[in-house]
Amino acid sequence: MHCPFCGAEDTRVVDSRLANEGHAVRRRRICQACGERFTTYETAELGLPAIVKRDGRREAFQEGKLRAGMQRALEKRPVDTERVEVALTRIKARLRACGEREVPSRRLGEWVMEELRGLDEVAYVRFASVYRRFQDVSAFQEEIERLRRQPPPHLARQQLTLLPEEAPRPPRRGRRR
Repeated sequence: MHCPFCGAEDTRVVDSRLANEGHAVRRRRICQACGERFTTYETAELGLPAIVKRDGRREAFQEGKLRAGMQRALEKRPVDTERVEVALTRIKARLRACGEREVPSRRLGEWVMEELRGLDEVAYVRFASVYRRFQDVSAFQEEIERLRRQPPPHLARQQLTLLPEEAPRPPRRGRRR
């Protein structure tokens, strides 16, 4: 690692710690030439799947776009930035863990709504209104009723699923007589 102060190549690590919930390593370094100290972060470089939009277009995953959408929904709501970052980290982990090269934007949107519901129910409804394209007040009412019927996200995560998220449908055959 080159020293950012003098450009020397000879630097030494004096301390290493986990950072960003274990997804990065923070290293404290010292330059052997000038004696200055500086910090570096080491993260795994993993490719995230492409996002398949409703119209079929494929787009590279953009964390900034995801963050902006969540922040817009959370605008003027009492939610700590750190909790939002943790939610973003969980969404990215789900993207990596799905093991697919492409993920439908619909699935990503559902994951975002799940995280927003755990952060703030008003932000959840705001996001859902745009994401699900609510046309009138009754759509808001239906979503609020659905919100009331479903268990809170922290309880839902503890439940085991009986079926895969999107089970493939068997092929249709001709009519039976």
